Amino acid sequence: MNYELKDIPERPAKPRDVGFTMAMDKGLSLREVEDFIDSSGEYTDIVKLGWATSYITTNLKDKLALYKEAGIPTYFGGTLFEAFVIRDQFEDYRKLLDKYDMPFAEVSDGSIELPHDLKCEYISKLSDQVTVLSEVGSKDAEKIIPPYQWIELMQTELDAGAWKVIGESREAGNVGLFRASGEVRSGLVQEILTKIPFEKIIWEAPQKAQQVYFIKLVGANVNLGNIAPNEIIPLETIRLGLRGDTFHHFLNNKDLL
Repeated sequence: MNYELKDIPERPAKPRDVGFTMAMDKGLSLREVEDFIDSSGEYTDIVKLGWATSYITTNLKDKLALYKEAGIPTYFGGTLFEAFVIRDQFEDYRKLLDKYDMPFAEVSDGSIELPHDLKCEYISKLSDQVTVLSEVGSKDAEKIIPPYQWIELMQTELDAGAWKVIGESREAGNVGLFRASGEVRSGLVQEILTKIPFEKIIWEAPQKAQQVYFIKLVGANVNLGNIAPNEIIPLETIRLGLRGDTFHHFLNNKDLL
């Protein structure tokens, strides 16, 4: 840090298992990736190439190489996994992961109907090849999953070999964990946390109010995802109590430091 302040929440050093920040790359250019790494790489734990953007991204290998050189692992969005599976190309997907030397893979079923036992089978197979992130929740705003089912799905997918589970919200933060307005389904979140350890969950929280909610609820080292590249630094200041939204929260709650 550039200077010293007292009573700042402790953040673990990278590579870290908690306080994880996942950034979403929705089509950054190579120059933009270089600038992003320069400004925010220190605070970014992993980068997701959103949904299936990697299919049309120019200079994909060069982009992945920039992230790798900076020590930031990457993975393809879960929608790409679904695009392969629905076309009966799962083995081709596995070859794709090897071709691009991907250390992570996301398994999701937000856009397709996938029997849960089959989803867990995919998780198990991929976990022998890469580190698996599995996403729970639907991209369909009309599909409401009750809390007990969220818990069952998350636990079963962790048992199948997922390293962490992701709470779905899409890139806009208006489905799954959230209402169409972006408001957090707080009862759902709090019930999930009674059964699933917080360090095992990455909450997709692209909106500032959502990030503030999770940081106040869980603490500075909650895992958050779908963060826009230009919001990484603002998020880190929220985690540290250096933005108005959490300015007094950590000063008044020393047990959360």
